[in-house]
Amino acid sequence: MARLPRLTLAGHAHWLQQHGLSGRPIFQDDTDRDAYLAALREAVAGTGVRLHAFALCDDAVHLVVTPAGADGPSRLMQALGRRYVSAHHRRHGGRGTLWDGRFRCAVVEAGAPLLAVLTLVDGLAPAPGHSSADHRCGRPERRVPLLDPPEVWTLGNTPFERESAWRRRLEEGLPAAQGQALLDAARGGWAIGSPAFTQALAEAAARPTQPRPRGRPARTPRPA
Repeated sequence: MARLPRLTLAGHAHWLQQHGLSGRPIFQDDTDRDAYLAALREAVAGTGVRLHAFALCDDAVHLVVTPAGADGPSRLMQALGRRYVSAHHRRHGGRGTLWDGRFRCAVVEAGAPLLAVLTLVDGLAPAPGHSSADHRCGRPERRVPLLDPPEVWTLGNTPFERESAWRRRLEEGLPAAQGQALLDAARGGWAIGSPAFTQALAEAAARPTQPRPRGRPARTPRPA
């Protein structure tokens, strides 16, 4: 089956994923992570996207961004790749790509779906300091310019209330089935949101925004 074009939409949040080639680590230590965040800071400034969340896992990167233009996610990831991959090879040796194919991208509906994605991404990193959780939990993240979407501001009237609410969200986490469904949607390049949102996006993009049901479609009975 032909590969679907990547789904992007200006002014909407996008969850971007990039995985290491054959599951290999892309970060050996915190020096690598600092180099990636320096590249991310420069790429965000150069492409005009708004960065809402990040998680630096050993073998994958997760970013939540809102681009001003539909090409924003691609421009961001290209700029990141050019700078970080070359820095990684200079430090560790090696050549060629670090990535397992092209990056994955899912458009996320505002409201509860975006809050769920932010909660999941903030909780993905294996250690403190490796995600944007610090930013929302009262430990300011100054290495990259993070901007909370309006949904986060609804969690409390003061910074203390919002930070406490976010810590509770991370402690509780998402139900396992919901978290897995979100990860599958992001890896598949599908839209994340309500049926009305995904249907409207499918009509605007002229491509599927949800996986098709498995199996053959039911036959329509022939008229007698």
